[in-house]
Amino acid sequence: MGSEPLILWLEDCGAPRVTLVGGKCAGLGEMVEAGVAVPPGFAVTTGAHRAFLERSGLDERISALLAGVDVDDVHSVDAASAAIRELIESAPIPEEVESAVHRAYEELCSRCGGGDVPVAVRSSAVSEDLAGASFAGQLETYLWVLGADEVARHTLRVWSGLFTASALTYRARMGVESEHALMSVGVQQMVEPRAAGVMFTLNPVNGDPSKIAIEASWGLGESVVHGDVNPDRYLVDKVTLEIIERTIATKDLEYRFDPERGEVAAMPLPDERRNAPCLSDGDVLELAGVGKRIERYYGSARDIEWALAGEGEAESAVRILQSRAETVWSRKRREEPILERKGSAVEYVLAEIMGLSGAPQDGEAPPEGER
Repeated sequence: MGSEPLILWLEDCGAPRVTLVGGKCAGLGEMVEAGVAVPPGFAVTTGAHRAFLERSGLDERISALLAGVDVDDVHSVDAASAAIRELIESAPIPEEVESAVHRAYEELCSRCGGGDVPVAVRSSAVSEDLAGASFAGQLETYLWVLGADEVARHTLRVWSGLFTASALTYRARMGVESEHALMSVGVQQMVEPRAAGVMFTLNPVNGDPSKIAIEASWGLGESVVHGDVNPDRYLVDKVTLEIIERTIATKDLEYRFDPERGEVAAMPLPDERRNAPCLSDGDVLELAGVGKRIERYYGSARDIEWALAGEGEAESAVRILQSRAETVWSRKRREEPILERKGSAVEYVLAEIMGLSGAPQDGEAPPEGER
């Protein structure tokens, strides 16, 4: 295992640690550094994953199974995926790795007030969320995991999720070698939100960088991320922070923890909430402000997953669950800018305010560490 740490707390993660904690945890670490509210947690590092592979002797067996895969043959990919995942999930975790995970979870529980704290156990692959590609939706997340033993078991499941059929196919087509792929695992305190969703710091319909688009629904964000509901949609002017469009949809269900089933489940919404907006105008503007702050920190458009914590929170209700580079419009070269650099002085000033020339927004200097 060498001297690589097995566990890193999110506040110790960040871009320089991306090979140890993967893209997702590195992004969360940067959010902590930027002062954005992120649920507390830790990363099980790629060092722990490497130790598991070396101790289990699975490297060669996985490579042999991958060598026989034809990525254009669905049955070939499915068979290899199933075989590799079964190998990983049935292998023992090295004692020192399991002990480190147990200790970290117990410390997280202590930080959160004691008792078994429900956590999300999430993938954070080194190859995830590259500048030229997004692996969003291809890897695994497990919600409402309780207890140190269950966290360790779900860590194995996340490692095996590196070899889902969709991830294998996508990596092959993006030229990322699966044989050398490593996975960090993010473990974070669960947020039980009244609403959650996604936010883009540009308009995803036309790439307009002067707008922020927000999609939201009741409960956990899985309903929005997986397309299970038609979400409420808001478009906010990035300069004036005015809501310029709002579409309130009929939302049939929400994802919440079901104590009877002991898992997160889709639950029908009562009639009075199905057609009600899940965000107030204040919520929308608070989210947009956080989105601007994150974009300013990175200096580029972002795709952000967020949740609004329940009523009675002492701090700001917004919690950021993930921030990654927007990869559709950011790759496209526009034929002409949104605002032409000719005409009136007002147009020129507006272009500067919106950051089309790289100027700081809102008259603020870039925060330390902005890239």
